[in-house]
This record gives sequence, C-alpha cells and structure tokens, in this order.
Amino acid sequence: MRELILGGARSGKSRLAEKLATESGLAVTYIATSQPLDLEMAERVAAHRDRRPAAWTLVEEPLELARVLREQAAADTCLLVDCLTLWLTNLLMLNDQERLQGERQALLQILGELPGRLILVSNETGLGVVPLGELSRRYVDEAGWLHQALAERCQRVVFTVAGLPMILKGEPL
Repeated sequence: MRELILGGARSGKSRLAEKLATESGLAVTYIATSQPLDLEMAERVAAHRDRRPAAWTLVEEPLELARVLREQAAADTCLLVDCLTLWLTNLLMLNDQERLQGERQALLQILGELPGRLILVSNETGLGVVPLGELSRRYVDEAGWLHQALAERCQRVVFTVAGLPMILKGEPL
C-alpha cells in the first residue's frame, strides 16, 4: 500500500500518518527529511520526536530518499516519510537541477518496487497566492508536479484540513 497524505501547515497530516502507521501493526521506520538549521525548527523536530513511539526506528535523510527507502523497506515494515516538501526544499537549496531531477526520478521509480507499506507526508502549497520570488514559485511548481506524479502511483491519497481527512483516491480510512 502506497499512501500520500497532503495538507497545509498544522492541518493534522503528520498526526494522521502516525496514527495509520501505528494501526498498521507493522514495525515502523520513520524517515525524517528535515534539517533543524535553527532553534524554531529544532523545537518542531523535538515535538515530533516526543510524539512518536519509542519502538519506532528513526532514519534522518535530507536528500537521498530513494536510497533510504530501498534500504529500509521490508514486507513486515511500514515506512513513514515526513515530509516530502522539506526534502524538496533541501534539494532546491543545493541549486543543482540535475540532482533535483535525479532524486525525484529515483523516488518515483522505486515506489512500485518497495515491499511493505509506505506513507508519504507532504505540504500542499498550491492553494494560495502565487509567490513573488522566483525560488518560491519554483518550489510551489516542483511540489505540485511531485504531488501529481506521486498521486498517480499511490493507492490512497488523503487531504487533511483542520485534522479532518478527506479521501481523494482509494479506500476509506
């Protein structure tokens, strides 16, 4: 099962993903893509860490997501990736279009090959005003294209608002 959970900031998407991972009955590996480069982000990471069960395995990987998914996937494992837009930001900040496209393509190619369950969390950024800056517009564009490609490949796509999940594709929760 491949699942994509989208939502805005503080929409409840991470909590929903964590709930689904817990309810899966599988061993859970949490793949964190953030890089806590300032105090505020470090506090967010700590809050997420405190909320997760101690039995979960943690892998921190800001760039090579496809490689880590391949290494960690198993039939008896649920992989939870939080979050794809932070991963995308990390790649955009490298200012290397070839690397960005290579990592994106590697992720899209590996999805159908992975055993076990995969839950992907990402921020939906395309619902607001078009950003003024070039990098911000590129980020919104890249995130939108990534979400479309992932939604095609996932069996279930969920959009969360105010902690409420709306099924866009697939079986009900």
